[in-house]
Amino acid sequence: MGVGVLILGESGSGKSTSMRNFKKGDVLVLNVAGKRLPFRGDLDMVNNATYDTIGKALMKQEYKSYVVDDSQYLLAFDMFSRAKETGYGKFTDIAVRFKNMLTYVSQRTPDDCIVYFLHHTETDENGKVKAKTVGKMLDNQLTVEGLFSVVLIAQSDGTSYRFITQSDGATTAKSPMGMFDREIDNDLKLVDQTIRDYWQLEVSEKEKNGGKEDE
Repeated sequence: MGVGVLILGESGSGKSTSMRNFKKGDVLVLNVAGKRLPFRGDLDMVNNATYDTIGKALMKQEYKSYVVDDSQYLLAFDMFSRAKETGYGKFTDIAVRFKNMLTYVSQRTPDDCIVYFLHHTETDENGKVKAKTVGKMLDNQLTVEGLFSVVLIAQSDGTSYRFITQSDGATTAKSPMGMFDREIDNDLKLVDQTIRDYWQLEVSEKEKNGGKEDE
């Protein structure tokens, strides 16, 4: 099973900029909002990505790392496309589509595949920073962060950018014990390698060849 990683942060907090150290061929960026990268560089990209194009890209298994940039827009665009519908059925449909995408990553992608979801935040009624959603179903019946073992919070003070890897009680950040320091540079390439080292995700030549060693 693959690994899903949730990267949360406000607009301008450095989520997309964290991809800056990836090289072309390292990662496929599934760019939901179709925006330009906030740094100079050339990464493999699918612009205006949808559930359909994301699913097809993951099925091809051509990359070990994928980034769904601004994944909350999958929810928002779904919501806008059904804005004139009445009743709560649309909220259920929207929630189920998003949940199914996350489940596909954890159950259907290869063991050495990591999919990063860069996602905007919102503050709940208790003042806690969490993943931005639409409606109450994803919050009350399916906490988005609960589907991830690694949730990083992107923060910036205007001059420096960082990831927070553990909650201080006011956020939903979390990561396995010993994987990261509490604060790290917002370098998604470094995060990618750290996760692979921690969980030993590199696939051996024997596994690649269906159980046979290279001759």
